[in-house]
Amino acid sequence: MTQNRTTFHPSAIAVPLLTAAALLAGCAGPSSRPFDPSTAPEAIRVPPGHRIAYEVVAVGKIVYECQQGVDDPDQFRWTVIGPDAILSDRNDRIVGKYYGPPATWDNLDSSRVTGQQIATAPAGAGNIPFQLVKADPSRGKGAFEDTAYVQRVNTKNGTAPKEPCNESTSGTRADVRYGADYVFWKVR
Repeated sequence: MTQNRTTFHPSAIAVPLLTAAALLAGCAGPSSRPFDPSTAPEAIRVPPGHRIAYEVVAVGKIVYECQQGVDDPDQFRWTVIGPDAILSDRNDRIVGKYYGPPATWDNLDSSRVTGQQIATAPAGAGNIPFQLVKADPSRGKGAFEDTAYVQRVNTKNGTAPKEPCNESTSGTRADVRYGADYVFWKVR
């Protein structure tokens, strides 16, 4: 099976900048301070032998769709379709984009990393969970090069919509604003 892949290009960020600015105004952002690994819940801690290499702040949306249950056609639920967020460094400079599926972090320096979730931890009511992702081999030279793990921490909002999900709303999509810090880890 052939998959078409679209490569992120820096010019693709121009239009989303306005969207990101609007989202920033309405979403209390994640932390602007460097991440302290000792504060991570045990479930999402990175194994020993790794170091923090890079941190970004994501602000954007998670797209949900109301879908009929696979095992029980009488059940409907909001299902994550994927994220769409702008990534900034701790100095509020835009450095890339986060989207999926699969979970993909693209940096303006042309480095890219994808990965698979291996653990989550609760992040408080109304917030998507903290997350630990095992990174696939990275592409390109730059900030995301040789990433081994990615942590999602300091999450704000992003949980499934409050609107009903049932037979009459099946197929409906909803964008939910969210913010989070993503911490990229490399082998020491």
